[in-house]
Amino acid sequence: MKIIAVAKNYAAHALEFDGTGEKPQVPTIFMKPDSSIIKNGKHFYLPDWMGRIDYEAEIVVRINQLGRSIPARFAHRYYDAITVGIDFTARDMQRRMIAEGAPWELSKGFDCSAVLGTFKAVEGYDLSNLDFSLTINDATVQQGNSRDMLFSVDEIIAYVSRFCTLKTGDLIFTGTPAGVAPVKVGDHLKGYIGEEKVLDFHVR
Repeated sequence: MKIIAVAKNYAAHALEFDGTGEKPQVPTIFMKPDSSIIKNGKHFYLPDWMGRIDYEAEIVVRINQLGRSIPARFAHRYYDAITVGIDFTARDMQRRMIAEGAPWELSKGFDCSAVLGTFKAVEGYDLSNLDFSLTINDATVQQGNSRDMLFSVDEIIAYVSRFCTLKTGDLIFTGTPAGVAPVKVGDHLKGYIGEEKVLDFHVR
C-alpha cells in the first residue's frame, strides 16, 4: 500500500505557502510511507525535535482496484471511499530543505504523519463540490471545498497512474486549503465532511 499526496492543490494555500497561486502544468506529487499512518482516534505524539509541525486537513480517497494509465473520464471507477486526513508537515525542516534545493519528503513522510479518519462510501457524495473542515479545540481552523482544487480527484488519478500502478488500498491525499498552522501538545483535532464528523484525535 502506498500513500500519494498532492502539494499546493488549492490556490489559497499555495499563496500562503510561497506566494504563488497559479495552476501549474501538472500536479506536484510526493509520497508517504505506510509507517506514517495513524488510524482515527489514535493519539499523535508530537516529535518536537523536528521543530514546527503543521496540520494540513485534506480529503483522502481510497483506491479500490488495480489500474495503470487510467483516463480521467474513467477515474471515478477506481475509488470507493473518502475521508478527511491530516498531512502533518515538519515545516522548519521542509523550508530548510527547499532553501538548500534538497528533496523535502522526509519533512512529510516521518512516522505517524498521515492521520486517517473513518472512511465513508463515496456514493452519495459529490466529489466535485464537497465541503470539509477541521476544528482544533472546537474552533474552526480550516474550511475547504473540493471545487477549489487546482487538479480534481480524477485528474490526479489519471496523472499519477501514468507513472505508477495504483493498487487496491492505496490512498490519495488531495491537498489542503488555506489555514495551516502548528499544533501543540493538548490540541484536540476534529475533521468533518459537511456536518459529519469523520476524524477525532488528540496531540500528545
